[in-house]
Amino acid sequence: MSLLQVQSPVYKEIKSVYRCHFQLQYLLSDETVTFRMNFSEEHDTKTVKSLIQHFESDLPEHSNVSVWRNQQNELSDICRQENSSVEPSLSSCSITQKGCAALISALRSNPSHLTELNLNYNEPGDSGMKLLSAVLNDSHCKLQKLQLRYCSIEEEGCTALILALKSNPSHLRELNLSFNKPGDSGVKQLSSLLEDQLCKLEKLHLSSCGIMQKGCAALISALRTNPSHLRELNLNGNKPGNSGVKLLSALLKDSRCKLEKLLLSDCSIGEEGCAALISAMRSNPSHLTELDLSNNKQGKSRVKLLSALLEDPLCKLEKLQLCNCSIGEKGCAALILALKSNPSHLRELNLSYNKPGDSGVKLLSALLEDPQCKLEKLQLWNCSIGEEGCAALISALR
Repeated sequence: MSLLQVQSPVYKEIKSVYRCHFQLQYLLSDETVTFRMNFSEEHDTKTVKSLIQHFESDLPEHSNVSVWRNQQNELSDICRQENSSVEPSLSSCSITQKGCAALISALRSNPSHLTELNLNYNEPGDSGMKLLSAVLNDSHCKLQKLQLRYCSIEEEGCTALILALKSNPSHLRELNLSFNKPGDSGVKQLSSLLEDQLCKLEKLHLSSCGIMQKGCAALISALRTNPSHLRELNLNGNKPGNSGVKLLSALLKDSRCKLEKLLLSDCSIGEEGCAALISAMRSNPSHLTELDLSNNKQGKSRVKLLSALLEDPLCKLEKLQLCNCSIGEKGCAALILALKSNPSHLRELNLSYNKPGDSGVKLLSALLEDPQCKLEKLQLWNCSIGEEGCAALISALR
């Protein structure tokens, strides 16, 4: 269910929206009629949500969701089998509170084998989360991955869920609550979970959860008390503010911190916060392999600091996302010159919706010609590249 085949009229409408909103570039990988429901990036919340809602209104005639609904009892029976070891992926199945209740009731009768549960893009709501909490409370529950993106969960449901995880924290490795509304109490409970020395969480996704400066500060303060397990942190579309980013910087400086993937797109990070963040990464650069600072304005001083990070031989960044960062010709040139001095690690670079100019593109072309360059994915959407720049790029790729 992670990939759904879309009929032509719906696809045309998606493409129309796609042309108008650059953030949707991640939703379509090419000109095929495939629409990926498991988004790799999270940016324009309103645009994505309205698109999903429109798409789901046409879903029954374009997918086999009805088959899933008809086989819900069969799935429940599978979950009840004592020797069953399943990882249900029910993403985008239009499951409501009633359907979730049936599934979770079945899981309660046999919780020990389930290691992964994906309910992304369904509507279990707070009542569904309360039922799921009973499963998580069970000492036999061995759940390691829990995906609840876009599940209409609000403060009460998030609080119940995280309280349950606190009672049995040692198994969970991955939690995705993106595009829900945990509220202050939910964030407070989550912070308390992260502080627990028994908590072994490695991946935490909280994109567009309405978490403001105070909530971000609480989360990051909690991670500082127990920093050695987390490998992936997604705070895209929240508002940590400079104070939250400074706390995050202190976490990154900690020698115990093993963070490999940090996503901070559309976080309204100011110059002061960005400077603190990049300075921290320079002091402990060897672990971080993916950084997303898209949709944050990178001034001249910030680009200079980022360039210094990329020049560091200890820097192991493999993926760098700088989409729509207001980087001009000089800034792009500085970044690319830095990459030329340390070219062997970077595998993916996104400079879309910036203005590298022909001089920046020529430098980029020289980077691509370097035999030490291992770049596999290069995104330059809407970069106003002229004929001369395109010719240099194509020549380098040949």
